[in-house]
Amino acid sequence: MTDEMNAKDVEQLEKDNEEMTVEQLQSQESEVETSTDTSSTGEEETTEQKQQKLIESLQSELREEENKRLRLLADYENFKRRTTLDKESQQKYRAQNVLTNLIPVLDNFSRALSLEATTEEAKSMMTGIEMVYRSLLEALESEGLVAIEAIGKDFDPNFHQAIMTGNDEEQASGVVLEDMQKGYMLKDRVLRPSMVKVNE
Repeated sequence: MTDEMNAKDVEQLEKDNEEMTVEQLQSQESEVETSTDTSSTGEEETTEQKQQKLIESLQSELREEENKRLRLLADYENFKRRTTLDKESQQKYRAQNVLTNLIPVLDNFSRALSLEATTEEAKSMMTGIEMVYRSLLEALESEGLVAIEAIGKDFDPNFHQAIMTGNDEEQASGVVLEDMQKGYMLKDRVLRPSMVKVNE
């Protein structure tokens, strides 16, 4: 009877061991699956992070290229505007050198016409000189030459050059009393300022 009990006990122990072994195996498999899931999740997160960084990098490069394009476009527009202004300026003041060289000729005509003619021959000559002077002046004015007004105007250093001062109580201080040498402009550009006498 003791032997039978021992045999039963041995069988029961073997069954218990088998059940424990199965449970241990199941537990180990569960741990392995959990570990695998965790590892897989970590890998997925790493891939997503890499993709996000790549997207941010590409977006940054795109913004940089767009800024370069806009700067280039702005530079080109500025270049076109400068070129247009240069062409307009050249066209507007194309006669500047010729007019500047002819101003002394006008001075000579003015001095000649200021002389008094005492004979009929001299008067006839003066009439001819005045006609040539008027024709030349009209031609130059058609190119944009403008005489600077001075007498009776307030002294303006942009247009007048004071070479003398005077004292006229009937005039305000700083008023131009006399135009010693006429000044000229080409449109809105001063070619030569007027040399004037200014009231103190």
